[in-house]
Amino acid sequence: MAKRAFLLGGSGQTGRALVPRLQERGWEVVVASRGEREIPAGLEHVQVDRGEPGALERALGSGADVLVDFAAFEPEHAEQLLSLRDLVGSLVVLSSAAVYFPEDEADFGSLPVPIPERHATVAPGPGGYASKKAAIEQALLGQSALPATLLRAGAIHGPWSAWAREWHFVKRALDGRRVIVLASRGESRFHTVSVHNLAELIWLAAERPGSRVLNAGDPAPPTLLEISRAIAAALEHEWAEVLIDEPAGEVGSTVWSVPHPVVLDMTEAEFELGYRPVTTYHRAAPETVAWLVEATNERPWEEVLPRSAELMQGAFDYAAEDEFLRSLTKG
Repeated sequence: MAKRAFLLGGSGQTGRALVPRLQERGWEVVVASRGEREIPAGLEHVQVDRGEPGALERALGSGADVLVDFAAFEPEHAEQLLSLRDLVGSLVVLSSAAVYFPEDEADFGSLPVPIPERHATVAPGPGGYASKKAAIEQALLGQSALPATLLRAGAIHGPWSAWAREWHFVKRALDGRRVIVLASRGESRFHTVSVHNLAELIWLAAERPGSRVLNAGDPAPPTLLEISRAIAAALEHEWAEVLIDEPAGEVGSTVWSVPHPVVLDMTEAEFELGYRPVTTYHRAAPETVAWLVEATNERPWEEVLPRSAELMQGAFDYAAEDEFLRSLTKG
């Protein structure tokens, strides 16, 4: 009898990468979402709002072998998942590498390179994004009734994103910018993870239920300069690279910029699950870039990428960039 996977919030970018991986291995897949995104034809879909009392239980019906939660953002979501112990065999829950981030940027230098899962995290609580993720982890890992795998993902990339960091460079290329300014001399490194590598980890965790927390990142995570070059190459675009030490306001800063390398140790995933990455950033980037170009061709990019629009405010101030570049030649 085929195993059944229930993907909560599965209409997003990682869910779309996970579905074929599960189906090819004989799993039955149910995608559960609020219905805000189009679901690929042929998939079993159930519309559900997890905030509605009893809705998740009804959507699960007779249950599932694994529930994969892409949308656990609040501490109470952990308790909600644990209440389903009679309906699901195990959990795989998407967490974030942000749980490692110190509150004070000046303390980023205390992060080891690479960061193992045993490294200290932010204090769990109801505050910001990272503390909420830490609270979810604490609740799920502090019990033994329901096996739960928590995946601390780096900077996720792939098509079908509402929050595409790659847009920082793709939009510049499409707008014909001939100079790219990068602070920290382009050496900033924030560990990336392809949706395909993340999907591979999720599938392995579903096949091998257990209580664990694992990092999720690409092999050989690229520097900011390498990311910019990979995206420019995918678009056959050339620009001059201006590498500066510190950002000038927003000029030179990006959504990957961190004051100290954030590199995840992937040893535990390899040991625990037999994980092997299926792609690299450079191999995966062209797919993301092609999707971004197509998706924004006839629709406003702010509509296609609402989270990017929210988090990249001020990222495309070309007038400020041009003024900064002019200042370099004055004197």
